[in-house]
Formats: sequence, C-alpha cells, structure tokens
Amino acid sequence: MEPSSTPPKILIADDNPQNVELLEAYLSDFDCEIRTAHDGEETLQVVAEYAPDLLLLDVMMPRLSGFEVCRKLRSQPATKDLLILMVTALNEAADFERGVQAGTDDFLTKPVNKIELLCRIRSLLRVRHLKTQLDRTLAYLSEFETASRAEAPQS
Repeated sequence: MEPSSTPPKILIADDNPQNVELLEAYLSDFDCEIRTAHDGEETLQVVAEYAPDLLLLDVMMPRLSGFEVCRKLRSQPATKDLLILMVTALNEAADFERGVQAGTDDFLTKPVNKIELLCRIRSLLRVRHLKTQLDRTLAYLSEFETASRAEAPQS
C-alpha cells in the first residue's frame, strides 16, 4: 500500500481462538485494522458490516465452510472483488482446487509462517492497489476520449 493511504481493514475468520490470536499477533506490527469472526455465518455478517479489504479465511468452520463463504462472497456484486486468502490445515491438491473453484485469491497452509503471511498480504494488497490505479486511469482516458470526440469539429 502507499504510505499515505489508510490502513487496510483485515477480517480474520477462524473458529479456533488460538489461531485467531496467532494471526492477530503476526499482524501486530503490520499497519492494519483487524476484526474477527468465528464461523461462516458470522463471517458473512462481518464482511457486510465492516467491508474489509482482505479476508483471512479458515476453511473448516462451523455453520458454513470457508469454501461456502467464498462462493457466497463471489456471487454478490458488493463482495465479488474482496481479497480472500484461505488459511487452512488442508493441503491436498483437491482441497486447493476446491478453493480455486470457490474463488479464493491465494492459500496459506497451517501452521502459518509469519513472514510468508505478511508477504502474501502485502502482495495481494499491492496488486489490488495497482488494479485500482489502473481502473482509475482507464476511466480517466475513457472520459478524455469522449470529451475529445464531442469537441472535434464535425465534417
């Protein structure tokens, strides 16, 4: 993220309190705002209320799995572009494939390595920032092109 931008909002969704505490500790030196959710349904509620920039999403949670949460978020216009990093103890190729099909942006396997977590978060947020800049530039160019055509003499 750019130094002048507001700190990213990160939602940690995990039903295991020790995992939540660990992720919060890992993020303690990272300039961000953190909220937590403890099951799939609560995750959807907190996303709607909090509008995080990034969701650290456990796969195996009560009420709704991380895969189901991911699919529901991707199906909604307001949340379809939310950055989702699945954090999971699952490590089979089929599990990763299910995550990709559900719409996750990236994976981290538990136990989570702090350096890897922070690198993935920075990378995802940087890509999002660059995409936002590109979208703004393209919108500006489109407006400029439209205005130029309107001012051009008719022949």
